[in-house]
Amino acid sequence: MNRVQPGGGRAPGLVAAANVCGATVLVLVCALIPLTAAGKDGFSGVLGSLAFVLAFGAVGLVVARAQPRNPMGWLMLALALLLALSSVGGAYADLVYRAGHRTWPLGWVAVLLDLLWSVMIVGAGAMILLYPDGRLAGPWRWVLRVYLLIGACWPAAIYAVALAAIAGHRIQVGSGGDLTIVTSPAGSSAWLAPVQELALPVLIAFWLLFLGRQAVSYRSSSGERRAQLKWLVLGAAITLAGGAVVTLVGTLDTSESTFVQAVIQLASVVTIAFPLGMGVGILRYRLYEIDRLISRTLAYAVVTGLLVGIYAGLVLLSTQVFKLHGSVAVAASTLVVAALFNPARRRVQRQVDRRFNRARYDTDLVIGAFAARLQDAVELEAVLADLTGIVHGALEPAHVSVWVSRPGHAP
Repeated sequence: MNRVQPGGGRAPGLVAAANVCGATVLVLVCALIPLTAAGKDGFSGVLGSLAFVLAFGAVGLVVARAQPRNPMGWLMLALALLLALSSVGGAYADLVYRAGHRTWPLGWVAVLLDLLWSVMIVGAGAMILLYPDGRLAGPWRWVLRVYLLIGACWPAAIYAVALAAIAGHRIQVGSGGDLTIVTSPAGSSAWLAPVQELALPVLIAFWLLFLGRQAVSYRSSSGERRAQLKWLVLGAAITLAGGAVVTLVGTLDTSESTFVQAVIQLASVVTIAFPLGMGVGILRYRLYEIDRLISRTLAYAVVTGLLVGIYAGLVLLSTQVFKLHGSVAVAASTLVVAALFNPARRRVQRQVDRRFNRARYDTDLVIGAFAARLQDAVELEAVLADLTGIVHGALEPAHVSVWVSRPGHAP
């Protein structure tokens, strides 16, 4: 049985296992890249998954090495491994059943590996409940067991349909290697559709319950625990925003233009904020910079939305009302937006700091007032008294010393 060493807090066997899991994820990513490049769709649909695997694998490896008895690190590594296997299986199945390489062996194994995404989704929900230390008390342990039992029914149903299709030699895959009989159940497999329609809302209800537990914990917590939960919320919010962009853009614009695909890929990559936020919270690394990050994220989101609206309005105004040439209108609108960026960012940042980063806002006010008084100060003793008063008010130190260099004395 592995024991945590008193000095470093690490168990060698667990650390070695974490290294093996991390290396396995890396090997699978290296295998995924050439397989995807050889497929029909190229990298158009895999960048988000690739970023997600690397983020979960890296954060999980760091957490498992630093805190080997915390199940969160191992769960992250497991999810990264499942998604990597699913992506590699989908890429291989795509080559075998869509690209015409039917002589390649073990195509049916690749089809089964691709379906591991369903297991990963169930596991990802458990992470919300177990964050940050993997410990559950009282009835929540039973809630987790019920969730895992119900959640296991969904992948089991999917694999039952997949095995029947493989046994009946009815393997057909769509884009990315997905088994079409799973994504669009029909015929003898039509029963899978109502199962999925029931399973997904139930899983979402459990996820909302888990988020509710974290919200209650946030309201009753303070200090370090509250900062940990803020990191979870920040990462989840950014990830949900990226997922919303992918869904909306894909639904509203089905042209699959280069711009639309670029937006979708960028929004997919943004989802790495979830594992990164969780990792920072678990490891307690610079926890208390969360307020600054939240204020910066909100400020840049508001400024981006504001400038995009101004840009679109100027382009429409110049082309539809003033009848300017398209390239001239775009160039003029771009210059106006570029000129407005810094003033808008400063004004929005002040307002956001005032609401979400009050300590920074109050500090800026104190420093600004001190700088204004310093311009008119002529007596050194008055300046020193003012300076020490500000330091005591802001930092509350036990002792303050000020060294003053006088002319004619070596520093």
